[in-house]
Amino acid sequence: QVQPVESGGGLVQAGGSLRLSCAASIVTFSRFAMGWFRQAPGKEREFVAAIRWSDSRTYYADTVKGRFTISRDNAKNTGYLQMNSLKPGDTAVYYCATMTYWSSTFPNGGYDYWGQGTQVTVSS
Repeated sequence: QVQPVESGGGLVQAGGSLRLSCAASIVTFSRFAMGWFRQAPGKEREFVAAIRWSDSRTYYADTVKGRFTISRDNAKNTGYLQMNSLKPGDTAVYYCATMTYWSSTFPNGGYDYWGQGTQVTVSS
């Protein structure tokens, strides 16, 4: 299976935390980068965070900076998105994506494989 698989979504109260996981195949995991995106109802999909494999450099959208942390576990071919201080505005379907080769649109675009998404709902 080449497409990554997300897990860890759910319902949480505002101020709470969730950790999303992204399990990727060894074919795609250790290539260029992994990213997280989200799409709220009626809105376009937006970039959340990314991590570059070569040096573990991380990138964040301004809306989540300081609250979310992206990381990886090479031994498990799994990436994570730790989400703290969640707000109702963070409610969305969260998608994991992997990038095989560098793209000029990185980190906001250029990903090759996408997961099916996991729902995150933050109640007020």
